[in-house]
Amino acid sequence: MTDRQNWAPHRITPEVARVPATTQGLVEYLGSTDVHDLLDRHLALLFRGFEVDGTTLEDVMPLLLAERLAYVHGNTPRTKVGDNVYTSTEYPPEYAISMHNELSYAHSWPSRLLFSCVRPAASGGATPLLDSALWLEQLDERIREAFSGGLRYRQYLHGGRGFGKSWQATFETDDPAQVEKLLGATGASWEWTASDALRISHVRPSTIQHPGTGEEVWFNQADQWHAASLGEETMRDLASIVPADELPQSVTFADGSPIPDEYVLAVRDQGLALAVDVAWQQGDVLLIDNVAVAHGRRPFSGSRRVLVAMS
Repeated sequence: MTDRQNWAPHRITPEVARVPATTQGLVEYLGSTDVHDLLDRHLALLFRGFEVDGTTLEDVMPLLLAERLAYVHGNTPRTKVGDNVYTSTEYPPEYAISMHNELSYAHSWPSRLLFSCVRPAASGGATPLLDSALWLEQLDERIREAFSGGLRYRQYLHGGRGFGKSWQATFETDDPAQVEKLLGATGASWEWTASDALRISHVRPSTIQHPGTGEEVWFNQADQWHAASLGEETMRDLASIVPADELPQSVTFADGSPIPDEYVLAVRDQGLALAVDVAWQQGDVLLIDNVAVAHGRRPFSGSRRVLVAMS
């Protein structure tokens, strides 16, 4: 892109597409359009005004996602509502969700994300988007340098009762052998505890190169895995009920040294400040390049339902 500071998702309406303002009109448009090229050029596509709902979404998804992936090894609470279709992260509405690229802490990640707004919030609830290369570009040099050696993510997944997600929910299986098979292909180390919990540790880079453009982008979830992002009061409350080695997730630099609180807070705040908000309207469908574009969520009030699928 030539103008990162003024980037925004490319909006496609029935008027722009020259088709009826219906889901079938959108299907007709997508059937005659090179969506791959559009996404490569614009990084995010917002389809608005086509009256897509939870049922007709099934007609649209195959034209936007080559295949739908399960949210395996996902660290946030979601509800599966269809064939690899999930609710967006179920997190208290009064809090923002900071910018991130989906599953950037994992060995593999989706290349595309599709969001569908079934019901917008009464107020707030926008999905902020951010050019990941701009995010990296705008970070302080000392932070980029400190993160350059990579990160070590740690998870503690209980066996059915405990704080946070269980390993069964995380990997969508009750079979430990299947979990070990999945982890064995990722380079992670793991151990089972006497209480049937699972500890996982893996090292990942803080930046990667976009597979299409070769451009370096900020690509990690350090601020979301770091206790400082919870706030001092929540950190104290959590420490009083959960031992440090049983926190559902934590992160350090790759060598195990702690990441300063001010670094992760600066990363978080910079991302949210740079982001462009998509203020949802009912029926909106949003497709993003998950490596080139980070996403989050603004606080909201009222009932909000946004579905997510990955490819």
